[in-house]
Amino acid sequence: MSEPIALVWFRRDLRTADNPALSAAMASRRPVAGLYVLDETRRFAAGGAQKWFLHHALAALRRRLEAIGVPLLLRAGPEFETLEAVVRDLGVGAVYWNRRYITEDIATDTAVRAHLHHAGVTAASFNASLLREPWEVRTKSGGPFRVFTPFWKALSAIGPDRTAAIPAPSVRAPNSARRIISDETDSLRLLPTSPNWASAFGDEWTPNEDGARQALDIFLSRPVDAYDVERDRPGTRGTSRLSPHLAIGTIGPHQVWRAAQAAIAARTPAESGGAKFLAELAWREFAAHLLYYNPSMTTAPLRADFNAFPWRDDAAAFRAWTRGMTGVPIIDAGMRELWRTGWMHNRIRMIAASFLVKNLLVPWEKGERWFWDTLVDADGASNAAGWQWVAGCGADAAPYFRIFNPVTQGEKFDPSGAYVRKFVPEIAGLPDKLIHAPWRAPELAASLGYPPPIVDPAQSAKRALAAFAAMKSAVSDLELTA
Repeated sequence: MSEPIALVWFRRDLRTADNPALSAAMASRRPVAGLYVLDETRRFAAGGAQKWFLHHALAALRRRLEAIGVPLLLRAGPEFETLEAVVRDLGVGAVYWNRRYITEDIATDTAVRAHLHHAGVTAASFNASLLREPWEVRTKSGGPFRVFTPFWKALSAIGPDRTAAIPAPSVRAPNSARRIISDETDSLRLLPTSPNWASAFGDEWTPNEDGARQALDIFLSRPVDAYDVERDRPGTRGTSRLSPHLAIGTIGPHQVWRAAQAAIAARTPAESGGAKFLAELAWREFAAHLLYYNPSMTTAPLRADFNAFPWRDDAAAFRAWTRGMTGVPIIDAGMRELWRTGWMHNRIRMIAASFLVKNLLVPWEKGERWFWDTLVDADGASNAAGWQWVAGCGADAAPYFRIFNPVTQGEKFDPSGAYVRKFVPEIAGLPDKLIHAPWRAPELAASLGYPPPIVDPAQSAKRALAAFAAMKSAVSDLELTA
């Protein structure tokens, strides 16, 4: 009889280094196999852009695993039933996985654990995607946080749950008597074909562990003190560009945290500005914390009074926004960057989101779903938390009366217009004084083929403030009649 197999169930942890589930399986001294299940019925199944990243990350993971004697099975279908079939067909004796923190995924993992226990199969899970489990960072009263700053202070005080990242396995797993065929990644049909709208993604991303490490090394080779300023300038490479790797798991937060701390400490004098980068990594943790304790956060406002907000059903405006044809250059540049690269600079994400929900009064949920499908770094918690923050209806939300002025934001953070000129080439010849507001010379803009703005930024901001006032009034009336 062949020895039972140790199965590693990969999800958003597509790496061999700092992967506690893989490390535990290899330590079991059993033959090891990996499994990835593409279940497109899940609420947080990969969107279109992230599927491209996922395809290449899986192909690279398969090669790395084969080098240590671990075949990777790729399957499409419902997670529970697919895993059940693989466990039965391969004679699996233990299943290892890294935990997820979204309610429906927790339910699946709980059901899997119960089934495995009933079948006499060992089940073990680990933390690989967060510095700390959501329940480990608590307020003084023992509850969850709703504001980032005290969350960040609490996380800083306790630090990560591991003192070091886990190295990648260095020895091969024992051979299995069973013949296990490692599938080709093409079997999942993750890549776009007709048309291939992701054709330029490869110029921007290297979706594997090596690409993640390279991005981290490049970022940390620069003065970290500059991050606090440069991260807001879309025309420069001031951010780490690690978000797609963290989202899909080609690198883990412990690896990033430890490397950043070491780079900061090694500088003479030590660079205090690196704390801002660590805080941004902690924002990702905060978003996961929020979604864990507020599972409806992706579909409903955390502030219930926003259920009375007078959103507009404006399909034409939404379409113009998605296509980067609003007539507002900094918005259009961001949306076109998203189309071309599967990514958008964080400062521009805030400006573009504000324009959609406040200047156009389109529901934030529509923007959240659009970003989910078009971002290679789509993360359920961070995406929803960011959209709710901009809309003013989330935890730690910006005041509702804060409306990003796209012209002044462009002039402040893209003063030379380099970013706009790159992604909105039809107006690249405009002088700096017009590049962020071409409607000041309407005939010239029209001759270049650039549309007038679909809304006046100033007037639509006033309309938004009136809508917020109407919401407050409606909520007050309800409270009076309750």
